[in-house]
Amino acid sequence: MQYRSTRDVVEDLKRHGRLIEVDESLSPRLEIAEVQRRVYLRGGPAVLFKRPEGTSFPMVSNLFGTLDQARFLFRSTIDRVRRAIELKIDPNAFFRNPLRYASAPWTAWTMLPKKVRSGPVMSHSISLSQLPQLISWPDDGGAFVTLPQVLSQEPSESGSRPSLTQCNLGMYRIQLSGNAYHPDREIGLHYQLHRGIGIHHQKALERGLPFPVTITVGGTPAMTLSAVMPLPEGLSELTFAGAMAGHRIPMIVGPGHAPIYGDADFAIRGVVDPKSLKPEGPFGDHLGYYARQHPFPWMTITGVSHRPGAIWPFTVVGRPPQEDTTFGALIHEITGPIIPTVLPGVREVHAVDAAGVHPLLLAVGSERYTPYAKPDRPQELLTQANAILGQGQMSLAKYLIIADGTQNPDLEAHDIGSFLKWVWERLDFESGLHFQTRTTIDTLDYSGDSLNRGSKVVIAAGGDPRRVLAKELPPLGAIHQIASAAHLCMPGVLAVGIGDRSIDSLLEALEQGTRGDSAWQGIACIVVVDDPEFAAKTLNNFLWVTFTRSNPATDIRGVGERMEDKHWCCSGPLVIDARRKPRHAPPLIENPEVTRKIDALATRGGPLAKYL
Repeated sequence: MQYRSTRDVVEDLKRHGRLIEVDESLSPRLEIAEVQRRVYLRGGPAVLFKRPEGTSFPMVSNLFGTLDQARFLFRSTIDRVRRAIELKIDPNAFFRNPLRYASAPWTAWTMLPKKVRSGPVMSHSISLSQLPQLISWPDDGGAFVTLPQVLSQEPSESGSRPSLTQCNLGMYRIQLSGNAYHPDREIGLHYQLHRGIGIHHQKALERGLPFPVTITVGGTPAMTLSAVMPLPEGLSELTFAGAMAGHRIPMIVGPGHAPIYGDADFAIRGVVDPKSLKPEGPFGDHLGYYARQHPFPWMTITGVSHRPGAIWPFTVVGRPPQEDTTFGALIHEITGPIIPTVLPGVREVHAVDAAGVHPLLLAVGSERYTPYAKPDRPQELLTQANAILGQGQMSLAKYLIIADGTQNPDLEAHDIGSFLKWVWERLDFESGLHFQTRTTIDTLDYSGDSLNRGSKVVIAAGGDPRRVLAKELPPLGAIHQIASAAHLCMPGVLAVGIGDRSIDSLLEALEQGTRGDSAWQGIACIVVVDDPEFAAKTLNNFLWVTFTRSNPATDIRGVGERMEDKHWCCSGPLVIDARRKPRHAPPLIENPEVTRKIDALATRGGPLAKYL
């Protein structure tokens, strides 16, 4: 199915029983977002809100609600794209099996974006305030666009038209209202480190010129997916979008504006002054906390338009899992086979959604330097870890846990529980932890000392098991006066509460009270948390609390810790302080009145009832 608009998508999903239509008028302020969160968590279909308050445009969410539905949206092209990736990995595969790759020439043709003079998205002009004003969380600073396709290009004095392959397509946070933005004239543009649009911003600063930006919403889902796809340098997002869409992407080009996706449902055109910033946020983000208000670029609007029959697609982010979880799963499914060609020796990399994506990466690497001898400490794993941390957005990772997969061909980073158990069994506290201090972390991560600033740690493990992990809570013994509560999160890992006591007091108690105690030999890691019962209740709780609330260089400690030749090590176990600190952002909490209203909506029956 070659979708040309969001309405095409909606009608196709409806024909196949993958859509719920909501006739009741609900507010884009909190109410619609709460419905979306509930439907997603219950594995529901896409939801069309036919009469949202304050706008004449229907809104649709949960288009990517499940991996099965995402595959359905791309059912006519995903196999072709996989085969194109196979050819990229091994071009000679074509000659070995030409029939399998018969679609390759057509796929290559669709990857060429098409320049056009106009398109359906330019049919009707409106104002910003006529767009749906989605507010997802009570303390959000205004309305946001949550599925934007942001197209930017370098500034040009002559008005020349750069190649479409030089156009950047990304998904960045767009604030439509609030703060110091002039209504209907200005919007916020929030982008983080290592984003392609930053290159255009830098060029604009060098030339002293504003640079054009177009924000489109809707059209083929391939454009939405391409906006979040981590593509290698030199491969345009528009070319990938064409392959996934099954047709060439029509782009309206002309002087004075960035390219405009002609088949989109909506387009917002404008320019960015590279020297000027305005407060943006707060915004409830995908780590499960509010991103606080900070200065970010902003756009002066030159025009807003929409196609006939336009529908506004949106999503809601918050503590994982949410709908954007599916993006990560689909991206891995499509691009996973490329990893070994980009990162030699690395079999798999997994950005852990439950931990907020960037805070935690898991990787399966290989020790190949000395195949004739078992290494007694990480060797090539560290080379591979540095390569991973040098790749685009993966460089924002805070914790990178990499395991040697040469002895275990079945080890999978996506099987998180088994992977971590394998690592905890083998981790050498003397040589397995390697820190990077005073470096960059994700803009949305407030565990560091200030915006974008924090630390990283590589935890590398391999070889034979060093310990048998405890499957039961060991006797607290001498630490019971320090620890108010303790729960086993997984084999070998404890969640402990110590109130506002210092980590030093816990380390002292552990060293004195557990030395020589065989029951404690199976504990590899102790996580200090505010609520041990909550942290230990599920694996996702453990991952979220531990890795979003700790900064490696300041919060990782260990029994018997010491420095040797500027290398930190300990005798173990590790102790991670994952308590909330004053500098941390507040977690997301729903509005009680809205919760009660949606509860009442569920009691009235209808197609939504079983999902609310």
